[in-house]
Amino acid sequence: MIVKDDFLSKLRRHFDLNLYEVKLWAAILSRGVSTAGELSDIGEVPRSRSYDVLESLEKKGFVTMKLGKPIKYIAVQPEEVVDRAKRHMNIEAAEKVRMLEVTRDSELMSELKTLFTQGINLVDPTELSGCMRGRHNLYNHLDLLVKEAKKSVNIMTTSAGLIRKVDHLRASFERAKKKGVKIRIAAPTTKEHAELIQSLKDVAEIRHVENAKGRFCVVDGKDVVYAVLDDKEAHPNYDIGIWTKSPYFASAMDDYFNQTWQTGKVPK
Repeated sequence: MIVKDDFLSKLRRHFDLNLYEVKLWAAILSRGVSTAGELSDIGEVPRSRSYDVLESLEKKGFVTMKLGKPIKYIAVQPEEVVDRAKRHMNIEAAEKVRMLEVTRDSELMSELKTLFTQGINLVDPTELSGCMRGRHNLYNHLDLLVKEAKKSVNIMTTSAGLIRKVDHLRASFERAKKKGVKIRIAAPTTKEHAELIQSLKDVAEIRHVENAKGRFCVVDGKDVVYAVLDDKEAHPNYDIGIWTKSPYFASAMDDYFNQTWQTGKVPK
């Protein structure tokens, strides 16, 4: 059986299977019904592994074992496999989420916190910096900083960035506001932002800044996150953000933000 590597890679990503699983699945799809030995030869999977791999595929609902000797396996229709795989992934995801929720209030979490606190105390504050690759990771770190904010969150962003940040960080903005955190956002706004701005009127102050330069966030005058690429040119997967905990640098960025803020206008 000749199956392109690109096809097998797609199957692995889409159905969350390992290499041996996709090889045997593709093999049985090409035969309909077959023995483990035959599938092992077709899929080029070691015979010593074929039975446990086929057992795994059976548990996941990709194949059915046929009664009789020798043992044979029957392919399940691809459409049905999609439905079964979806149900299986939902069950697994729900179980993992449940375990994480249990962990939050467990002794394990206390031990993790102690380990982290002891470790962070040994780190020079000037060494607390990092690089986030991919916009998803960048927003995850922003979300963490906003959650931990105690006094202020100052954000300068682009027109498109304003929509993205509100979309990703709204819940954290609302929680921070309830704690008394002052949230200010400076960005070029248009009529398209009117509804969004209205929805944030009780959470954050927003000002229209025509010539805002850069994308950055300063939290409590200590933490700074700034993007190094133009979001109009950077693909989300390749966007890059830098985080640093530096009151000196944060003060400079806050000064720039405040100067720009003063030139801005309250959107209508």
